[in-house]
Amino acid sequence: MKKNAWLLLCLLFMECYLDKAMGRGITTQEKEDAAMPVATMSPPEGNTTFIDGTTWCVALGGVSQVDLQNALDWACGLGMADCAAIQQGGACYEPDTLLSHASFAFNSYYQSNGNSDIACNFGGTATITKHNPSYGKCVFRTSGSLDSSTAASMGKHRQSLIWWEKIGTILWLSYIWM
Repeated sequence: MKKNAWLLLCLLFMECYLDKAMGRGITTQEKEDAAMPVATMSPPEGNTTFIDGTTWCVALGGVSQVDLQNALDWACGLGMADCAAIQQGGACYEPDTLLSHASFAFNSYYQSNGNSDIACNFGGTATITKHNPSYGKCVFRTSGSLDSSTAASMGKHRQSLIWWEKIGTILWLSYIWM
């Protein structure tokens, strides 16, 4: 009986681990390969959205392409920005430029992380603007907007909740069977 219980617990734990890895869409290898932008010593200035009106975070033109690519990789990887719209076929894929894609990813991260100056730094490759960068069907979200990226974010939180429910089940079963 105890052998079967341990086998069941191991299988449940593996399922939880695989769900978590697949739910994020990021593999361990991708996390290791992602480069983190260089942090600067500027202090957080707080939420500028409510002080000066609606703001967006966009990539700076004229910065190093390598730095911009590293910052984009970080935002869409470890930063967990919603980058679905800049994938091929997405509403913001065109124009297919590094500056355009980085701007969308940076803004996604900025809007999801408090609209503070520090959330729009990306190693000095981004800046805050009051000019809406949206174009055509590509809508850059704001802190209060409910769009596909917000729905996707809610889906990620639901997946996380399911994962924790499974962990709770494992702990409960191990308590009962021991």
